[in-house]
Amino acid sequence: MQLSWPGGPLHGIAQLPASKSEANRALILQALAGGGTLRNLSDANDTQLMRRLLSAAPSTAVLDAEDAGTVMRFLTAYLAVTDWHGRLIGTARMQERPIAVLVDALRQAGARISYLNNEGFPPLELAGFADVPSRAEPTELAVRGDISSQYISALLMVGPRLPGGLRLQLTGHIGSRPYINMTVALMKLFGADYSVEGDTFLVRSTPYQPTDYTVESDWSAASYWYSLVALAPAGSEITLPWLRQASLQGDQAIVGMMAHFGVETTFLPDGVHLRQQPVAAGAPALAFDFTDCPDLAQTVAVVAAARSIPVEMTGLESLRIKETDRIAALQTELAKFGGDLRDAGEGRFQAESTGFKVNGQSVATYHDHRMAMAFAPLAVLGTLFIESPTVVKKSYPQFWKELAKIGFTVTEAD
Repeated sequence: MQLSWPGGPLHGIAQLPASKSEANRALILQALAGGGTLRNLSDANDTQLMRRLLSAAPSTAVLDAEDAGTVMRFLTAYLAVTDWHGRLIGTARMQERPIAVLVDALRQAGARISYLNNEGFPPLELAGFADVPSRAEPTELAVRGDISSQYISALLMVGPRLPGGLRLQLTGHIGSRPYINMTVALMKLFGADYSVEGDTFLVRSTPYQPTDYTVESDWSAASYWYSLVALAPAGSEITLPWLRQASLQGDQAIVGMMAHFGVETTFLPDGVHLRQQPVAAGAPALAFDFTDCPDLAQTVAVVAAARSIPVEMTGLESLRIKETDRIAALQTELAKFGGDLRDAGEGRFQAESTGFKVNGQSVATYHDHRMAMAFAPLAVLGTLFIESPTVVKKSYPQFWKELAKIGFTVTEAD
């Protein structure tokens, strides 16, 4: 796909997909509660896939989670506690993404789960729950806190279905806390009874209740519009509907990060307004920790390189096991423009550039929706090409149409 910008400031309203992080949690909770109405569900592939598989599970013996991490991990826990028997499979890339921490914990709780191919990785065979006597004391589990929050969220959400509930202790450093906080906040809305003491969560066996809920728009998707405003000509501004100031999403951190690149955020009753502001000269060196918001890393790395504003980036460990190795992918693609994500050692990376130019380069996307959308804003600086542009269907199917609506020229390239 060829992208170009005719020139002048950006102006307009961009529609965002609903948060798939919220939506996929709410879909699991709705299924566990046995009812309730969910509004503003996204047309993103991950959300629609979760809906289809939850609907199909009662009568289907093979479910395909494709390349969706939340679907694979949340469904593993959900299917285990609902006594489902069958195979949960995924794409070749999904079969390279570890799941042993979650499976080990569920096995300790009584789930019968086995690996069909490689130990510790999907696909999985589920055979219901062992005969565990009912008891007053909660099921005791402990997992590392520095693993993917999807494992932790999966266990927390099925907590009320475990014998006696769940006492989950997180050990060591805890990453992605906002996603864990989102999970328990939504659980509470659906009637869960839980408490937290230090790094230990106690989820009681109180059943969920059918609940109506409206899903917020997606802050991860909003980050690409922040990037566009940061890179666009002076005077650019964009309105993004249905974002909340009191958000459950950790990726709202983009508000503070992008302020350093000249994007001013004004919260409205029904969304946010972004406006480009000059960046003060002699600003202090920037350093951001992405432990709690790893999906923002690609967006920020590209903007930092394009603006020649060096940024030290930490908390990128989970990027190695996403849809692709996002660190390696960023390093390869940024180099085409004169940018770099330099490994500074001890978990630190430096996003930087020398002579950054956009002049018709082609960006590989590595089957990763966020690679496509993180690099697309560079089109305000010059024409570029995005390979395999349909990857955006995973989280933001309307992304290219929204760019065209704002004024970008979006054409299929030969």
